[in-house]
Amino acid sequence: MDMNARWENLGISNDFLFGKVMQDPELCKELLQRILPGLEIDRIEYPELQKGINPDADAKSVRLDVYVKDGKGTVYDIEMQATETGELPKRTRYYQSMLDLQMIDKGMFYKQLKPSYIIFICPFDLYGAGRHIYTFENFCKEGKDIPLGDETTKIFLNADGRLDDVSKELKAFLDYVAGKMPDDSFVRRLADAVKEAKKNRKWRHEYMTLLMRDQENIEKGIEKGKIYGMISAYRDLGLLEDEILKKVQEKFQLSLEEAKEYL
Repeated sequence: MDMNARWENLGISNDFLFGKVMQDPELCKELLQRILPGLEIDRIEYPELQKGINPDADAKSVRLDVYVKDGKGTVYDIEMQATETGELPKRTRYYQSMLDLQMIDKGMFYKQLKPSYIIFICPFDLYGAGRHIYTFENFCKEGKDIPLGDETTKIFLNADGRLDDVSKELKAFLDYVAGKMPDDSFVRRLADAVKEAKKNRKWRHEYMTLLMRDQENIEKGIEKGKIYGMISAYRDLGLLEDEILKKVQEKFQLSLEEAKEYL
């Protein structure tokens, strides 16, 4: 499938398109209200669109799909996750630490940290219990009715759920993520927003650029794997380092300095 066709076939379950559609504060507010019906969200603020966090040169940076605050300062990170990577629970742990770093500066008190929600929307069942929603907070192991009180919440939404455990409004949204088109006013607004987003030439160019960059990184990774495999095989054969360097240079058209980086 070529890049133009990929763009035209994108749905709300694509993280790039989801992030763009959620730039509409009313749509974002409605989604959060469906996920968290117990909260009264008066308005949505965007500190940054698709916020990137890179604490220092040695730490792993993150790019958040949707990073918003409400009128009370509560922070929400909403991520659309199409594939099961086997590391989502640990990702929420890392994302939480990054959010906290953004909320508190030197000289501030810890009590100034605002409540935060990290929400992953998935088309798969991460925990295999058939639920549409898995909500995690920190409680005492010796007394499950004793909360830690750190005001952090992690939520995993599952568009492939089987149980009757969420509101019909949230179920309609999750059905839409799963590729269905339920009769729901919010879903219709989302579908219209998706259509409009695809008309945005700037976003289309941005998506194409990211897609090409990802493909280049994949190809580089494949080539690196081949180089390391070749070096390992020649070492097993007992070739000297200089001989290996020469063969790697010739095979992959590398300079001496580039070839040396693999040894």
